[in-house]
Amino acid sequence: MLSHSDIWNAIDTIAGRHGLSASGLARLAGLDATAFNRSKRISKDGRKRWPSTESVAKVLEATNESFDAFLAGSGAFMQVRAPNATRSSVPLLGLGQAGSGGFFDAAGFPQGQGWDEVAFPSAPEDGSYALEVSGDSMQPLYRDGDIIVVSPTMQMRRGDRVVVRTRAGEVLVKVLYRLTPKLVELHSLNPAHPPRILAMKDVEGMGRIVWASQ
Repeated sequence: MLSHSDIWNAIDTIAGRHGLSASGLARLAGLDATAFNRSKRISKDGRKRWPSTESVAKVLEATNESFDAFLAGSGAFMQVRAPNATRSSVPLLGLGQAGSGGFFDAAGFPQGQGWDEVAFPSAPEDGSYALEVSGDSMQPLYRDGDIIVVSPTMQMRRGDRVVVRTRAGEVLVKVLYRLTPKLVELHSLNPAHPPRILAMKDVEGMGRIVWASQ
């Protein structure tokens, strides 16, 4: 069952994925700009306010997102799957370790020793892997200790949340702003961290974030 916080987390996640504030997402969906403001989520007498089904539908239509993506963004994806859904696992690594050599092959797929595992329902068979987040550059979406699942094969587009590994050993969890054959521009949701522009020759691997535990 989706909780009040799950629903609002999903809306915030979609907004962040498209580089929008909650107000910006509401405007894009043709709603009042204040519809998704945090002040509207709890009434003055303490009652929880929920977005309407119509509002959610308009958000999904305006952003071209699927309902599955909405559920994934809620942070309750595992709980809303059917009880008898097939459960498997994906390899798990700490974010700090991921910059070290030997954990990925030339195509960006996980390899070698040192990986742990994390349970995941119907894990995609595309070489996906999980990382445990450290640092604050993606707050408030991702916090220290969150688990993110990354697909190295899924197509990436502007506004997607991505993991980028550099040849210098950095592992960046960012929002994709621009991608060309020669460079990639990455933005952080935390304004304390400035955008990064990397030459593609300095990028060892990239993957799209497809799920997060929040």
